[in-house]
Amino acid sequence: MADRKQELEALRDELVDRFDRYKAHKEQRGGPLDKDMEDQSIELQNDDVIEALQQEAENELRQVMHALKRIDDGEGDLCEECGEPIDARRLAALPYTTLCRDCAELR
Repeated sequence: MADRKQELEALRDELVDRFDRYKAHKEQRGGPLDKDMEDQSIELQNDDVIEALQQEAENELRQVMHALKRIDDGEGDLCEECGEPIDARRLAALPYTTLCRDCAELR
């Protein structure tokens, strides 16, 4: 369980860094939009992609934080739906999962 917690903490830190980079891009800390209309169009399309990536990172971070709390509460390897142990192979593949395979498939 300690290894999984360390893995989740590292993933959390990576997601926070990634989220901050996406936020910085959205706030255009790099400077104003290009003066060329075609280049502006490309930059704005990139903003849509960055927004989707930021949302994905935020969702994953939320899952990681929830999994870390469950580990701290001593429930990290139990399915939060049925209470059965989550297969170690599933936890290795998806360390922030809180559901066993059967319950995940039902959702």
